Amino acid sequence: MRRRGSFALPYAGLVFLISWSRVNYPNSRIDCAVRHRAGITPRDGELGAGSDKAWPLQERRRICATPRRCPERSNPRFALLQFPTGAATPASIVDALNARTGNRPGARASFAEGRCVRGTYVPSDRAVEITKSVSFTTPSRVLARFSAEGGNPAVAVADSRALRGFSFKLGDNDHRSDILLQSAPVHFARTLDQMLAFLKAQVPGPDGKPDMEKIRAFFAANAETLHQANYIAAHPLPASLAGTIYWGVHSFPATNSKGETRFIKFKAVPVGGEVTLTGDAAKARSADLLRDDLENRIAAGDVRFSVMGLLDRPGDPTTDVTIRWPDEDHREVVRLGTIVITGVEANDTCDASIFNPANLAEGIGDPPDEIFAARRAAYAISLARRR
Repeated sequence: MRRRGSFALPYAGLVFLISWSRVNYPNSRIDCAVRHRAGITPRDGELGAGSDKAWPLQERRRICATPRRCPERSNPRFALLQFPTGAATPASIVDALNARTGNRPGARASFAEGRCVRGTYVPSDRAVEITKSVSFTTPSRVLARFSAEGGNPAVAVADSRALRGFSFKLGDNDHRSDILLQSAPVHFARTLDQMLAFLKAQVPGPDGKPDMEKIRAFFAANAETLHQANYIAAHPLPASLAGTIYWGVHSFPATNSKGETRFIKFKAVPVGGEVTLTGDAAKARSADLLRDDLENRIAAGDVRFSVMGLLDRPGDPTTDVTIRWPDEDHREVVRLGTIVITGVEANDTCDASIFNPANLAEGIGDPPDEIFAARRAAYAISLARRR
């Protein structure tokens, strides 16, 4: 059965989500799941105990309520971090993302510029050693999106230092996993409150420019928020969206058919190797050239990615997404499978919904960090606002 990621909530966060879900998504999957988690009896017509008729099979939510049903939850090492209880909320994060880019109607709050594509996924023989997730152990069609960070579709890709993104959906309707990767192996904030402060510091003033004094003061007080920028500055610029290494910043508990659970990080590596730019060539790279390059490579059958699982070691940090695992570039990895991009899709195909990081087929659990705990609600809010 398809798994949609569960979450643990302290009282304050629970009250917020219950109120938010009732107002914004009454009787929806989100509303029902929040109240189910809170122990509130489902309303008539909803999916509750003993009922499976209110939602189609592909829309059912599997709530991980016991260790027996969710082996990855039985070990305290893999327990979910509680939903953040500070001043920041998923809605305030979306507000700040939009404010930073001018509140453009209909645009995504972030990674606004993108290209929707389709393809196939073929698992490797070793995938079953790591996870029992049907989405990773069975061949399937793929819907994916290449993108660039920023809320202004007109300029995001042209910014040579903009973070690149690669999101993809694996599996069928009953066993779906949505994986979101980016061109840097760390996130820019450790907590939701820190993320909100970072974004607010970048909101443009009346002159259309951010206050650099505020930004410098923020970085001085939050040194870890520079880790992502430092990584991007220290590495050659991507010359092709199809020739970029994409990283997952979260640590996912993966459980195999033997019931063995360990943390993994996802990584997508272009089969043909990285394609990078330096010097004047990097400055001259335009948004159109990047889009044309991607489409030309797809037409030539030249876009393939190895989906890798980086394997954890004792003591690896799993709740701080601003730092890498020690020796991450040289540790043991397992190739889970290969994605082949076979064609371009209309962007409306990807824009009609979201790549939701909480969509994880059984066998891949929710990461225990605070940022992941908030992303599910934030993505739903952003989608509702741009429709």
